[in-house]
Amino acid sequence: MIALEAGEGAVERLLAVLAAVPVASVIVLPVGDKALVASEIAPLVAAGQSRGAAMLVSQVAEVARAVRADGLHLGYVEDVRGSFETARAVLGGRAIMGGDAGRSKHEAMTLGELGADYVAFGVPAFVKDRDTAFERQCDLVEWWAEIFEIPCVAMDVANLEQAAVLAEAGADFICVRLEATLSAGDAVERARAWASAMARSA
Repeated sequence: MIALEAGEGAVERLLAVLAAVPVASVIVLPVGDKALVASEIAPLVAAGQSRGAAMLVSQVAEVARAVRADGLHLGYVEDVRGSFETARAVLGGRAIMGGDAGRSKHEAMTLGELGADYVAFGVPAFVKDRDTAFERQCDLVEWWAEIFEIPCVAMDVANLEQAAVLAEAGADFICVRLEATLSAGDAVERARAWASAMARSA
């Protein structure tokens, strides 16, 4: 799974990565504080779908519906249940939906109860003690993998070493973030490195 920031050159980055490594799904993210605009990301969603990737829009169900995305990724919010149920009402039962439970077992189980297609564990940007947060993330991934069948995604992974540890802990997918500042070549290089690390861990 990759998380791709929209913006200039995003289509080229996406197509280059999809040609280089196998990718099951792509989360389309906004660049910084800029909102996702349906007319701007529609070509990106269509490009990914044309190559067989499931295209998920981050956070905004109305935009996901407008661009005919395959589904929606919900970032961590305090009202997980309300956000999920509202988005499901907008997108219908056939859309792929998953969400980030952050550091909460309760929110993870809530997502599972609501029928999420995957549950993600990330480290919010505001967290200052990243080392402790990573240890917590590993514990949550291991806990989830041992008990539940719903796929588990590790997000906000800082480097290849963390990716390998999370894969060994039981994460089904490691989400690789590709920023808008990357060239297509740099995006491919990063995606290949992560795919190689995951293969070795498997």
